[in-house]
Amino acid sequence: MKEEISTKFNKVFVLGGTGFLGYHTIKELLNNDIKVKTLSLPPKKDTVIKEDNPLEGMDNVECLVGNINEMNDHEVVEMLSDCDGFIYAAGADERIQAEIPAKRFYYEANVLPTQRMVRLACQAGLKKFVVFGSYFAEMAERYPETGLKDSPYINTRLLQEQVAFAEGEGKMEVCGLRLPYIFGTMKERMPLWQMFVDRIRDNDVYPVFKGGTACVTATQVGEAAVGALLYGHHRETFAIGDINMTYEEFANIIKDELGTNTQIPVITLEEGLPTYKELDRNLADQNRESGIHMEMIAHVQQKFCYLNWADTFPKLHVKREDIREELRKTIRYIIELENQQ
Repeated sequence: MKEEISTKFNKVFVLGGTGFLGYHTIKELLNNDIKVKTLSLPPKKDTVIKEDNPLEGMDNVECLVGNINEMNDHEVVEMLSDCDGFIYAAGADERIQAEIPAKRFYYEANVLPTQRMVRLACQAGLKKFVVFGSYFAEMAERYPETGLKDSPYINTRLLQEQVAFAEGEGKMEVCGLRLPYIFGTMKERMPLWQMFVDRIRDNDVYPVFKGGTACVTATQVGEAAVGALLYGHHRETFAIGDINMTYEEFANIIKDELGTNTQIPVITLEEGLPTYKELDRNLADQNRESGIHMEMIAHVQQKFCYLNWADTFPKLHVKREDIREELRKTIRYIIELENQQ
């Protein structure tokens, strides 16, 4: 039975529209004849080759630059007054090494701003709110023995969802996307996978654990965001994934594109754990910790953190893609940008 559109939208506000995922979400909104308003922070210099606005010249996109956290409530409500949906494509991810306790950092970076935006979106009369999160939240629920739920990043990602749902209760529908490994490119922006390219190119041996991950493309994230907006219902979360890939295959695809002779051995938890614990200790000596501790990452990467595309793609109207080829294109683009620098 065909899924019915729950709400029709004329204009949607995208927070973080000039970022990687926000940009691809805006393209998909426009493909669905939905107008866009967006507010974005100036781009970070460490990820940008050229600082041109990627949305410049797009029809039906009103692009504002600024910090929404520095606007007062009245200004935000006024900005949202001509919109009927909100996509929250912003926030801090697990790579940040914050001052201990990192839960405080992630609470202030992800939970409180989301709570405020949902509350103000309700005041502005919006119909639907979609918040981007992590598929590690899904894995924390599936694999409680890993302790992921207590990690600073995932603890607050789960809280972010629940606070957003509670703020919208009875006033506005709120859905969550739980996102895995994401491949794709954006003009003149360095993909985050550069760190893996550098590690595999710069080392004779790059060991990996036996587990694996779900994967999608940035285009699919945009499709899922619009799908959640159109077809999702209050308190639904969608952990999206197309294909599943072992960490060994992921590393070997990068190695293949680089043309290196790097060895990619699969190591046991016992072999790798001391190194991961040492990384945590070194950070702790600086009074800092990762969003997900490296020791916990080692345990999680023993798991096959896989998802079934059929659980979400049909409902959200997400099309399947050639994920391996998209990864290869992403790596080739990283190499191209590095050669320009």
